[in-house]
Amino acid sequence: MKRRTPVYINILVVLGLLLVVFYMFAQTSEFFKTKYFWAATIVSIIVVFIQSAIGDLIENEKFKKLTEEEKNQYLAETKVPYFKHLWASASKKQTAKEEEDILIDHGFDGIMELDNQLPKWWLGLFYFGIAYCVLYIVSFSFTDFADPDVEYNQEHKAQIAAVEKYLETVPQATLETAVFTEDHVEEGKAIFETNCVACHMDAGKGGIGPNLTDNFWINQPEKTLYKSIFHVVYNGSPHNPTMQAWGQNGVLTGNDIEKVSAYVYHINQEQAPITQAQGGAAPQGTEANWEK
Repeated sequence: MKRRTPVYINILVVLGLLLVVFYMFAQTSEFFKTKYFWAATIVSIIVVFIQSAIGDLIENEKFKKLTEEEKNQYLAETKVPYFKHLWASASKKQTAKEEEDILIDHGFDGIMELDNQLPKWWLGLFYFGIAYCVLYIVSFSFTDFADPDVEYNQEHKAQIAAVEKYLETVPQATLETAVFTEDHVEEGKAIFETNCVACHMDAGKGGIGPNLTDNFWINQPEKTLYKSIFHVVYNGSPHNPTMQAWGQNGVLTGNDIEKVSAYVYHINQEQAPITQAQGGAAPQGTEANWEK
């Protein structure tokens, strides 16, 4: 009579399977807080105890039919710790009589083949793999589990939320701390094209707003060009009400203004001006003499 698996091991196996199933369908550890998980856990444990009790009854009936020698042998086996018993069973060598009983009546080159059973651990992994495959296919087909589009959208939302949270706490650039750097030009260009191109046109050549590529400026509040650009974008233009105070109004953050100022500085100082002949607006204001 074979020794049965202890009930606590069956409970651990069932709980492990429940965790796998719930996680595959829920895709988050939040299922620990649901009544469905705990209800399933309690019911599963009760079922395991019922199965164990039924197994005890069947085992007692089988035990009564054993001979005295078989009873003593079985009782001796039950006294050995379960995992020690498993190890001994796995490493036990077959006797000549046992090999003879499972010898297959064919061989090759003097090598005979035994009809050994597959190891239980191998069979367990094999059946678990099949069950997991079925569960995976069902959950993939009818839920969001392992759906790359859903996972991408979830991660994208989480990253956006993390960026927004970071921007709420990160120190913003001010007129005193803002500095020009080439690293800000590309991001500044994107901000310019979103917010400024309607008035200043593509590449800052001017339209409703003045041409930003020449050296004539209506507003020159600061001694350096970069600081002056930052000042006007943040506070607006006293000479033109259509040029709003992007920073004071909260439309752009200090860091955004630092970047868009870098772009305007770049197209003014590091690129050739766009003349009227090239489609640029006529100069407005007075020619500036900026400090370096």
